[in-house]
Amino acid sequence: MESLVSLNSADGIGVIVIHNPPVNALSQGVRQQLSDCLAQAQADPTVRAIVLACQGTTFVAGADLKEFDQPLMAPHLPDVLNTIENSPKPVIAALHGSVLGGGLELALACHLRVADASAVLGLPEVSLGLIPGAGGTQRLVRLCGALIAVDLVIAGQRLTAAQAHAAGLIDHCVATDVHAAAIEYARRFSVAQPFWRRTRDRLIAEHDAAEFEAKVAGVMKKMRGQQAPLAALEAIKAALTVPFDEGMAVERRLFIERRQSAQAKALRHLFFTERALASRTRQLAANGHAPSIQKVAVIGSGTMGAGIAICIANAGLVVSLIDVQDAALQRGVKNIDDYYRDALLKGRLDAQAAQHCRALIRPSTSMDAVADADLVIEAVFEDLQVKRAVFQQLDRLCQPHAILATNTSYLDIEAIADGVSRPQQVLGMHFFSPAPVMKLLEVVRTTQTDRAVLAAVLALAQRLGKVAVTVGVCDGFVGNRLLAAREREAMFLLEEGAPPEDVDRVMRAFGFPIGPFELRDLAGVDVAWRNRQGRLSRLNERERRCDWVDKLYAADRLGQKAGVGFYRYAPGSRQAVPDPWLTEVLDQHRQQWHITPRNITDQEIEERCLFAMINEAAWLIDNDIVAHPGDIDLVWIHGYGFPRYKGGLTYHADQRGLGYVAKALTRYNPEAGKALLAFMTRRKTFHAH
Repeated sequence: MESLVSLNSADGIGVIVIHNPPVNALSQGVRQQLSDCLAQAQADPTVRAIVLACQGTTFVAGADLKEFDQPLMAPHLPDVLNTIENSPKPVIAALHGSVLGGGLELALACHLRVADASAVLGLPEVSLGLIPGAGGTQRLVRLCGALIAVDLVIAGQRLTAAQAHAAGLIDHCVATDVHAAAIEYARRFSVAQPFWRRTRDRLIAEHDAAEFEAKVAGVMKKMRGQQAPLAALEAIKAALTVPFDEGMAVERRLFIERRQSAQAKALRHLFFTERALASRTRQLAANGHAPSIQKVAVIGSGTMGAGIAICIANAGLVVSLIDVQDAALQRGVKNIDDYYRDALLKGRLDAQAAQHCRALIRPSTSMDAVADADLVIEAVFEDLQVKRAVFQQLDRLCQPHAILATNTSYLDIEAIADGVSRPQQVLGMHFFSPAPVMKLLEVVRTTQTDRAVLAAVLALAQRLGKVAVTVGVCDGFVGNRLLAAREREAMFLLEEGAPPEDVDRVMRAFGFPIGPFELRDLAGVDVAWRNRQGRLSRLNERERRCDWVDKLYAADRLGQKAGVGFYRYAPGSRQAVPDPWLTEVLDQHRQQWHITPRNITDQEIEERCLFAMINEAAWLIDNDIVAHPGDIDLVWIHGYGFPRYKGGLTYHADQRGLGYVAKALTRYNPEAGKALLAFMTRRKTFHAH
């Protein structure tokens, strides 16, 4: 059997070291060998105390998720941790790196916790649809109290070593070698303290019940639709109200229930999908001889251009922000200054970091500032001819090796690149607004984009902290193409009799933070109108007929910023209020086209909006716009608010069954499911199992 855990003894201290790279996950093999080493150390009369540590860059960072779709295998983690807690010899944990999930539960069962100053500690199980299952809720409440438990167990927050020390989660925080420090504490512990208290025996600190309930309510409001936070709350309340063993039984029951729940399976799918994306990106960078990007220029200082410049600077790179109109540039600079001032006030950056990042942004009104850039990102007005002119200018001014990127959200990048002398160095970088906040980046390859260029941009995206998904060129790429499919179907529903508030309510009930018409008002009706005008010749007869956007635009109902759009908004409010004006417009439209409105069920609204997107997803895969179905899931999770606990669009489609989806599409509209039916001649699911 592979050696995953070792025991070495010297001077009365037994040192148990876990070595299961890359993150020292608590696999069955680790649990078994850890149990064996504990027994061996307990039986050795020369060992007075035990230190538990890990090799590599981190302490235990969680469980082995590959085991979660298999039957539970002994020894179970709660049993191993009970052995540690009940040890007649003190066990001291030496913590470094990420001390997460089962790793923190392991530390909680020890009698003393010594952490490296750079360690990060947390119980993020809710992010996987789970709760701690080896005493995490019960021991944490006893060590730190109920309020900290809400932060760590329900909200899934993580603590720095300093924060953990202040909260009572760790006993010592050291800047020196944590392993050596833990051995020294073990030596003192074994001599100076002949007995110690188990975590389970500690008295729970008093807390303010009203403050606890208020904190729970605030956290739960942000986690609507998720089941794991409710289970976590039940386990915390058990810790507060019943003896330890009874609380452990409650926690374990809830953990096992959650382990095979639909939400946990969906979240595991996303975990492995995100890991696969990161692995492909690393492999491409390793094999692609990617050029290094050290200096960046951004063309256009509007909201998006300024936001992209902030992203670049926050990653530690010099960035020139260029706008030939000085007034526009000054507005962009003001937005940047406001961002760093706000980051400083809210504690996201300290003064030194904010000053350093701001200094990396170099404003300029001269296009000559692109001369030394390795990458230029164009973020000007969304107009094909304007962008083509900018690219031809960049082609003359930039270094021969420079990569040229456009931030367009739907325009044809092949057409933008037409006429430049380096089409192999052109691609799209579709950031999402607000750029410093949104994690998604669609990296759009053309038919001529060089592999090394793509690798360089993906490597930069990782440095920016983005989830970068590679997509091909088509109208709207992946995210906005699917959004257009949903919006088109929502427009058809209005025509047939569904009020916009019903469509939005159903989509929110599914798990989206905002409905299609609320989103349109937020983004701006004028944006939709310009997009529609650019695509008018490609719209079918019914799409042209559903011209609510045209009517809204003509009436200056531009959305929230105008106080009216699909809804009406009180001054200073974002609360959407149904408006009789739109009801009248819809009634007139139906009379004009002899359409009798009907009652439309919530099920039909949900299925038509989602299934139209699934049909479009099948087209994207069949046309090689995306290489992996999971990439579609990541685009909509990170860019459009698809509920993470449902696994993403294509995962949800597989759970519903593609056969059911295709039949429903055909029932609602015989023409609607052609792409999905074609896809199903080759595959029965998006994700092979």
